[in-house]
Amino acid sequence: MTFIEYKSLTPAQRVTYKVKEFFSLLPGRCKGFFSAIGKFFVNLFKSFGAGLKGYGARFGAGDMSTKLSYLIMGFGNFTRGQVGKGLAFLAAEVLYILYMANFGLVYLDKFDTLGLVAKREIILPNGRKSVEFVDNSMLILLYGTMSILLTIVFIAVYVANTKAAYEAEQTQKAGKKNLTLKQELADFLDGKYHITLLATPVILISVFTILPLVFMIMIAFTNYDQNHVPPGNLFTWVGLQTFRDVFKVSEGASKGYTFIQLTKWTIVWAIFATFSNYILGMVLALMINKKSIKFKALWRTLFVITIAVPQFVSLLLMQQILQDDGVMNVILGYLGIAPISFFNSTALVARVTVIVVNMWVGVPYTILQTSGILMNIPEDLYESARIDGATPVVQFFQITLPYMLFVTTPYLIQTFVGNINNFNVIYLLTAGGPKKDLSLYQAGQTDLLVTWLFNLTMNSNDYNTAAAVGILVFIVCATLSLITFNLSKSSRNEEEFS
Repeated sequence: MTFIEYKSLTPAQRVTYKVKEFFSLLPGRCKGFFSAIGKFFVNLFKSFGAGLKGYGARFGAGDMSTKLSYLIMGFGNFTRGQVGKGLAFLAAEVLYILYMANFGLVYLDKFDTLGLVAKREIILPNGRKSVEFVDNSMLILLYGTMSILLTIVFIAVYVANTKAAYEAEQTQKAGKKNLTLKQELADFLDGKYHITLLATPVILISVFTILPLVFMIMIAFTNYDQNHVPPGNLFTWVGLQTFRDVFKVSEGASKGYTFIQLTKWTIVWAIFATFSNYILGMVLALMINKKSIKFKALWRTLFVITIAVPQFVSLLLMQQILQDDGVMNVILGYLGIAPISFFNSTALVARVTVIVVNMWVGVPYTILQTSGILMNIPEDLYESARIDGATPVVQFFQITLPYMLFVTTPYLIQTFVGNINNFNVIYLLTAGGPKKDLSLYQAGQTDLLVTWLFNLTMNSNDYNTAAAVGILVFIVCATLSLITFNLSKSSRNEEEFS
């Protein structure tokens, strides 16, 4: 369709055309997305192969000091005057060996089974019986995972040691002097200062993000549930069985049925929560920005003040106001209107209530996000539209909305994903209720996947199911975010708007 043909369409026809275009391009984008993932892993394995080739080549081309560095880390640097660097590599090797010998190997040896004996009965010196806990699957999984990650880090340091030894040899053969430890440390405050700045964040992210994330992923492949809670009981590897249970629909309150129903509601919630806040916030921002509106600073200040109040405080206040005996029902009683059970009557009423309350706490953020962007839209566009006879509604759909979508698509994607994982609104308002549907396993009718995940861990100790649900939510959110962003003009045409 040409640009002129597109402009001749009505707003409804344009929306239909855009939707059809999106879904027609979606298979190709999905194919490209997964193809890119495949290429990433192919390149990763190629890099790994190239690294192995370089590792062997350095051993063959190096002299005896370089070759000994493959056994005694830092030897090549130590013999060529880089004493500090050599001692650092040697200390890394010694510490790793001591760690593995005294701690790591104990847990790696049991990592494949996650323990065989949970507890045993022992006889105390006074003749009384007692219970001794032997294997703890949780500690085996945690420390085993930590040992594997430390081994990967050590391998990287070991390879760096071989490279450093070979480079020191080549520098010496070229008749140059190798850098001393003091000179190399000084370089970390100059040419390599970026490494110095990034070192602490990388270490903290590795310890407090990557390790727990890998640990959580591994739990999804075990049977760690209410019947296998350490230290009294052991859990073991079950492969993909947990994921099969999540998708298996059976009679009664099955996990599979609950997952499907909550996925539907989570998507509906994310769509309404995202676009209701976005559209209403944009409309209010437009109203405030109108030239005929007075006290603009006052209105913006009022919305900023609402944001200054912590969200959980606002949510708890609204939860009290909308209780069966809360302020809202008291006011309705004075007006002669029957009380409304906002949270405990039906699923529809409760869901509509949380969407409306979410607008109350979310619209001010959108107003602040969009106000500055709206003021940057060229006034010439509106002048030309008015000359051509365009009404305010036409101006909104032809100028304002396309410009806003062009600029704020990344923000919309972030908000959509955030609403999928919006724990506060649901938990603080309804706690997942009403819980009249007995076919839902450990969930209420307003529970999202993220609040269900919380219930699975805190109420029923189904840690493996919660981990599997978390992985699935991450995969869906990451895939949708990347594909949607790559389909948008914000990604394809960053420098201009048309």
